[in-house]
Amino acid sequence: MDFGLSEDQLLLEQTVRGFLADQVAIERVRDQRQKAGSKSCPNDRAIWSQLAELGIAGIVVPEEQGGSGLGLLDAVIVSQALGHAVTPTPFLATAVMAPTALEAVGGKLAEDWLAGIASGELVVGVAVTELFSVREDAGVRLRPGRQDGKLDGKAIMALDAFGADRLLVALDATTLALVDASAPGLEKTRLLTVDATRCTAELSFDGVDPLAVFEGAGAAIARMLEAGRIALAADTLGACESMVEQAVAYAKDRKQFDRVIGSFQAVKHMCAEMIAEVEPARSLLWYAAHAFDGVPDESPWMSCHALAHIAEIGREIASVSTQVHGGIGWTDEQNLHFWFKRIANARHLLGGPELLRARAADLQGLVPAA
Repeated sequence: MDFGLSEDQLLLEQTVRGFLADQVAIERVRDQRQKAGSKSCPNDRAIWSQLAELGIAGIVVPEEQGGSGLGLLDAVIVSQALGHAVTPTPFLATAVMAPTALEAVGGKLAEDWLAGIASGELVVGVAVTELFSVREDAGVRLRPGRQDGKLDGKAIMALDAFGADRLLVALDATTLALVDASAPGLEKTRLLTVDATRCTAELSFDGVDPLAVFEGAGAAIARMLEAGRIALAADTLGACESMVEQAVAYAKDRKQFDRVIGSFQAVKHMCAEMIAEVEPARSLLWYAAHAFDGVPDESPWMSCHALAHIAEIGREIASVSTQVHGGIGWTDEQNLHFWFKRIANARHLLGGPELLRARAADLQGLVPAA
């Protein structure tokens, strides 16, 4: 049995990483940060259009709606490459989470959205934070009455929502609303975080008419969260890989006492330990992505384990890589902080490690009865 990537997947990885190395140099990421400031979304629509031409926007969208119809492992390969290049795109919400939910709920409107996603014309934001972490009494709800009633409330830390065209909003664990991002009564506020490469927003609803509301969508919402957690873990792992590569390259170049610092045993150990943490994490990630499509009964807890573990090693790798760079690693002029902050921000976007491990233990029946 072959436990590696297929030839097609290796070609996909090579193509995406080659494109990003050529088109999304760190200077472009830095420039996009300056342009976005605090008033606009850092996601680069020009990059997204180019990725759509490569089939990346519709990677998990069914072929009937113009997508590639590939599996989550293929999306993980792309997400890992995007994290490696700290690319500012709406891939997580638009290309992974939204298509997973839309395909599950079905219907003409969902099919139209899927086609728009695949073409690169639609960017879809996702608001799910209140399913696992409620702050400031946040939450979006339907006004009492008919199923197509208006929406009130607010959603915090909505992914890729500030510059989106459409929104998927989880009202609770079983109800999903589809909303036009320009609907009257909807106010979007960009939330500034340490990560200048990812767009999050607060959404305020005051009598907003949804385009559709799907009740009994618990399975779709759960699958969307699983796919999102695995893809986010891949993004973090890609950022870790880049930080390790940068640390090793710096250790081979930087000299102290007429010796490159990589020749010192302490620095060798630091680099070796980072690599030792990355390699098994890659296997865990690949299996979680395989389980999503091939062993769906294991996917709920594997998605939690993958993101929890990679978030933990990510924090350590980000810290140690920066230490290898010495004082320069903490400056804005040195680009390392883009990866450091992306890893730090991702740690809690879809649930922190403690919450995810508790969730996985509960799902696996490992929590003792009260």
